Amino acid sequence: MTESATQLSVRNAALWMTGTLLSFCVMAIAARELSGEVGTFQILFIRSSIGLAVISLIIAKQPQGFFLSTQRLKLHVFRNVFHFAGQYGWFLGIGLLPLAEVFALEFTVPIWTLLISTLFLRETLNVKKVLSVLLGFMGVFVILNPGSEVVSRNALIVLIAAFCYAIAHVLTKSLAGTEHTLSVIFYMCLIQLPIGLLLAMPSWVSPTVMQWEWLLVVAFSALMAHYCLTNALRLADAGVVVTLDFLRLPSIALVGVILYGEPFDFALIIGASLMLVGNFLNLYSPARQGEKEIDL
Repeated sequence: MTESATQLSVRNAALWMTGTLLSFCVMAIAARELSGEVGTFQILFIRSSIGLAVISLIIAKQPQGFFLSTQRLKLHVFRNVFHFAGQYGWFLGIGLLPLAEVFALEFTVPIWTLLISTLFLRETLNVKKVLSVLLGFMGVFVILNPGSEVVSRNALIVLIAAFCYAIAHVLTKSLAGTEHTLSVIFYMCLIQLPIGLLLAMPSWVSPTVMQWEWLLVVAFSALMAHYCLTNALRLADAGVVVTLDFLRLPSIALVGVILYGEPFDFALIIGASLMLVGNFLNLYSPARQGEKEIDL
């Protein structure tokens, strides 16, 4: 690829990442507006319902049954239990913590993914990866600032959610070898829908017209975020995309300050920056001969 073509790809990737950033920010605003009004389980059920309808329409235009056949249904189920738990913790955290803190703690997902891959998929661990993990946990320490107060229970909820997301990412990596992307998304919605419904029933409420509007925003902004992110990754390497994705933190911090009057702690930027550097080290850790490298 020529230099001009590379520059064009990066520029187009930046445009797709702009869509990703806007989608994530809009989804966070919608989740905050629904917090305390509609239960988190109900939000996830409705999100899965809308997502299933949309992905089914897309699959209907493809070769009959091509994306629906799978020999790994148990792995799909296992992945989506953890993915559902991660989503629950993230949406819960949106209503309990400043938006910037939720997004900052979410940057631990690649660090957890690296550790899980090393322990359970026998990925090789080298010096740069160890340093990546240490920088990641230093970033968490700075953000949580445990020396000033007792570590927030709400922050731990988001950290656990990030850990669950990491498990889901590792399982997605395994599925990606045999399953089409549309298949993974279809089974995600199909499996999570009854889980959400079952857990939502005890506290089900009838959403108002305004709440339905926010619920639709959550569903479609989630789909747009992942669609834009996937296109960005196709056009530029992971290092460029990670850098652009980091802009989610100042973007959502600005949203929190303007819309909700949230205080902005500079420690969030410092901590998230440490995690960003750690992620870069892992992304650009060269493979030795015979070593396997994971793509976060």
